[in-house]
Amino acid sequence: MPQKIVKLLVFSLWIPLSALFAQDSLNTAIAEKGDGIYSLLRKQGVDPYITYNDFIALNVNNLRDSLHLYEGMSYFIPKRITDSTEYSKEQAAVIEIKNPVKGTTYDIFGEKYAEVPSKSERLKGTVYYLISGHGGPDPGAMTQFSGKSISEDEYAYDVTLRLARELLSHGAQVYVIVRDPDDGIRDDQILEMDNDELVLPDLTIPLDQKERLEQRVDAVNKLYLQHKGKHQRLIVTHVDSRSKGQNIDVFFYYHEKSKSGKKFAESIHNTFKEKYQKYQPNRSYSGTFEDRSNLYLVKKTLPAMTFIEIGNIRSKKDQRRILDYDNRQALAKWISEGAILDYETK
Repeated sequence: MPQKIVKLLVFSLWIPLSALFAQDSLNTAIAEKGDGIYSLLRKQGVDPYITYNDFIALNVNNLRDSLHLYEGMSYFIPKRITDSTEYSKEQAAVIEIKNPVKGTTYDIFGEKYAEVPSKSERLKGTVYYLISGHGGPDPGAMTQFSGKSISEDEYAYDVTLRLARELLSHGAQVYVIVRDPDDGIRDDQILEMDNDELVLPDLTIPLDQKERLEQRVDAVNKLYLQHKGKHQRLIVTHVDSRSKGQNIDVFFYYHEKSKSGKKFAESIHNTFKEKYQKYQPNRSYSGTFEDRSNLYLVKKTLPAMTFIEIGNIRSKKDQRRILDYDNRQALAKWISEGAILDYETK
């Protein structure tokens, strides 16, 4: 999550802290070995995505690099915000990823990629919702690579984080709907599996498939209504799981009744075709964009959207695309360029 937000909101959220939180009335907690801000807050029963900036403001003098905890040091814990089902203006300002400025850092991307450079403002005024497939109790498609189990949700999440970072760098406002408190962007071939992913703002992912999908739809649609009138788009990222030997290109789906959704999917699809012609001129691109209105997230979410299948995790050929982090970065960059094309060709 962001550690800096636009100045206007910084002042509106930070100035009242001395009045709202008398430090002698706040609970404190001692950071243990391995604790980060998110884990410390979660241990205290406080929503880390809503109270993160308050924690920074209260403890700024006792943080290493204004970001990290010192083991054994006592920290003030912000008071819990009890109503997290309806996003007030102030709460939304804390949980969303805001427009970046030079030097802005976002803990969600991990230490190596936390700082997001400002490349342009080509997406200024836009809002993007990003959902990576599966997560929590559902790892999605699974297979073995080099004697280790790998799963769809970890690779879809890594591409999603890289995409969020790209969109932010061009001035977009981005919400990462499914998020992992521990895993930032990872430059590893084998992405270790876990099941601690949450849905924004800090909701445990249910075991029941329909409930999982409804939870994501609810999160997106609630935010969509708050940003009504803005250019809003949803990107859902999955890794396919067809038969073991079947490799596929990247596919894009949309809702048949959404002209904006079709244009969005087509813009990204055309970007991929151009990239293949440039970087793999001897190989034709067989990926398509097509109507898949029967998919729950395609059917139920409000923003114009595209549902992306980035490859078959069980195919040896596609694994090169998915397991190599440079390729995951390229996928994210090409998707973001397609998003820019969609926005700039209204």
